[in-house]
Amino acid sequence: MPIEIRELHIRVAVNAAPGGQPAPGAAAEAGDASAEGRQKALVAECVEQVLRILQDKQER
Repeated sequence: MPIEIRELHIRVAVNAAPGGQPAPGAAAEAGDASAEGRQKALVAECVEQVLRILQDKQER
């Protein structure tokens, strides 16, 4: 009998060096105003995707 996978959760660490140590320059980038803007844009994109998924589930 085949198995159907409906959802797959993947967790990824970004800007992390092997061994759990932060990548060089990651701390300097965190203080940048441009880094803050990128973070806000990323959060907004994530919110849009979550809302889209919830809306699709309600339509079913």
